[in-house]
Amino acid sequence: MFGSSGMAQESGMFMVNQTIGSVLCCKCGIPMQPNAANMCVKCLRSEVDITEGLLKRLVLVHCPECESYLQPPRSWVKLQLESKELLTFCLKKLQKNLNSNKVRLVHAEFIWTEPHSRRVKVKVKVQKEVLNGAILEQSYPVEYVQQEHMCESCSRVQANPDQWVAAVQLRQHVSHRRTFFYLEQLILKHGAAATAIRIKQMEQGIDFFFSNRSHGVKFVEFIGKVAPVRSRHDKQLVSHDPKSNNYNYKYTFSVEISPICREDLICLPPRVAVSLGNIGPLVICTKVTNSIALLDPFTLRHCFIDADQYWRTSFKSLLTSRQLVEYIVLDVETVSSEVTIGGTKYRLADAQVARVSDFGKNDTIFNIKTHLGHLLNPGDYALGYDLYGANSNDMELDKYKGHIPEAILIKKSYEEKHQKKRGKPRSWKLKSLEMEVDDKGRVDQDKMVSEYEQFIQDLEENPEMRFNISLYRNKEYKPSDGDESSVPLEELLADLDLSEHEDEEDNMTE
Repeated sequence: MFGSSGMAQESGMFMVNQTIGSVLCCKCGIPMQPNAANMCVKCLRSEVDITEGLLKRLVLVHCPECESYLQPPRSWVKLQLESKELLTFCLKKLQKNLNSNKVRLVHAEFIWTEPHSRRVKVKVKVQKEVLNGAILEQSYPVEYVQQEHMCESCSRVQANPDQWVAAVQLRQHVSHRRTFFYLEQLILKHGAAATAIRIKQMEQGIDFFFSNRSHGVKFVEFIGKVAPVRSRHDKQLVSHDPKSNNYNYKYTFSVEISPICREDLICLPPRVAVSLGNIGPLVICTKVTNSIALLDPFTLRHCFIDADQYWRTSFKSLLTSRQLVEYIVLDVETVSSEVTIGGTKYRLADAQVARVSDFGKNDTIFNIKTHLGHLLNPGDYALGYDLYGANSNDMELDKYKGHIPEAILIKKSYEEKHQKKRGKPRSWKLKSLEMEVDDKGRVDQDKMVSEYEQFIQDLEENPEMRFNISLYRNKEYKPSDGDESSVPLEELLADLDLSEHEDEEDNMTE
């Protein structure tokens, strides 16, 4: 149509502009565009109310403890106020009534209400075909009343907080808690313990209590994906109803984490070394996930051991990170090119090192081979294991006497840098689980603080560790001149505090 009028104008032909005709409303007589009912919108609405017969007040069964809503017949879903999920949940309750009245839903949005009013209001816009095929559109409010009723799990907890159904006992038989500090951050990031009704810190681990067996099973599966574990479970009969033949059990899951930790020195048994391609026998653990990554620091050969393979022929660490000794590097000479293994760079080098504790006492110098040739320079400090002065009772290590190096360096030391920052607040912080502390599990507070500080320093030095956990900005941190953050700002998350936002809004309204 437009194409033909354009061609006519170009050719100079006269065209009559088309206008839309108007008619008078049969009720009030005002001019309007013609429609099937020959009535204006106001008169049509006065004659026909398409919201007649539609529900305008409904009930939502709400649990005040866990902020969940009942989805009949028995399931409960967690929904936040004024979220898309809550709007969908409310409209599903209304949809059957709309369909029975042959009304089509066009749009819906929340109407703001006070959070403590126990009311959820939704403005709904609907369409319906009325007189002679005319389509009328109308909006109306729907009020949902929150009826408070505790869900089954919350009522059980309220009746008896210790009435758990499943308990997961997480243990690691080592002398430090660094593994649990890291696991705690993974659990928080993925919300793995969100369904736990109680968490208790024990002497060599943590106990998690759940109100449902399936929650405990799901948690054990999560731990198995992030750490090399073995588990077993038992159940104990609590009660039995012979009439209905119902049994109530308490389930206990015992989960043991491998004692091998990152930076540990391991002397592989001959059988294991042969199965891994004659690697080692002295290897370093470089990473622990659901498998253990091992590196030969003298050849840069590496391998992975999964949980099943480890527990089949389990072995322990020869020396752990608590036994690291500080060395000073006197000379470094690289002997190979730089290689990347598992995202980490390594380079073989010959080095001359001396223990820092020997300064002023003796002139003992060790000539060793190290995998840290890409990091170390003369004058640097490094942490390593002192095999020259170590008193080891390992039977496997005795077989290799005469072929054992005097020292094995593990990582570069940044002690001077840490001493300058000691006592100063960091630009970032970590969240922690709310845990009770068992009387038997009360450990030396100074030791706990020292281990946590070491864990924080490991995070600052290792970007790969930070990748798997959530770091939050520290609002109390005030940067000073020449103070550089060890963690890039783009890695930090903003810690949302709803109470502060509410206070700001109250001040604005005042």
